Amino acid sequence: MGVTNKAGDSIETENANWSFGGDVPNTFDSHVSRSVPLYNEGHELILKLADYFLHNDSVCYDLGCSTGELIRKITEHTNKDIKFIGVDCENSMLNKARGKSYGKHNVDFIEGDLENIELEKSDLIICYYTIQFIPPKYRQQLIDTIYESLNWGGAFILFEKVRAPDSRFQDIMTGVYTDYKLDQGYNAEEIINKSRSLKGILEPFSLKGNTDLLERAGFVDYMSVSKYISFEGILAIK
Repeated sequence: MGVTNKAGDSIETENANWSFGGDVPNTFDSHVSRSVPLYNEGHELILKLADYFLHNDSVCYDLGCSTGELIRKITEHTNKDIKFIGVDCENSMLNKARGKSYGKHNVDFIEGDLENIELEKSDLIICYYTIQFIPPKYRQQLIDTIYESLNWGGAFILFEKVRAPDSRFQDIMTGVYTDYKLDQGYNAEEIINKSRSLKGILEPFSLKGNTDLLERAGFVDYMSVSKYISFEGILAIK
């Protein structure tokens, strides 16, 4: 057992050993809303984008659904007859998610890893800050599966933290993001502890790295729909 350190919002971490399990789900929603710029605004954007792709009898996936907050919002946003499926590898996250969607018979949550997932034919698949936690050697396989699972005209919404194109820009973005977290009330020690805990776990690609994944899978039509500091959202249509 390693030495635990505080990362803010009552979350304790270890060096290079960040986990979404344990007690993290209890404060995850508030923690991620403070840690990721425009996190809730990204949800609102996805609700608006979803209107263009979800129809009666559609299937919609949220891969890496965590506490199911986005699925809860989409189900409250639409009255269409849609099947929603959330997938996450942490049972404690899914327990939170099931509680939020209790009694909604068109919502299902599945525990499992994304590396070898099988998906139903669907009209919308969402990865909201998920791919960055998938080991790089499995990312292309997952994006390939997503592309093959989408119906023609269906959409993939991908939000990711991205690396800058070179070290000069990366230094600037790191500094600006550190200032952002300080403005959110985190102290320097909490910021450092969180960063250390994510070593080898959060591995963002550059924007080009992510679009290369999309293109190799078969996506031709895609565009950036959101960008703030080093956090970017992409809409890809099959």
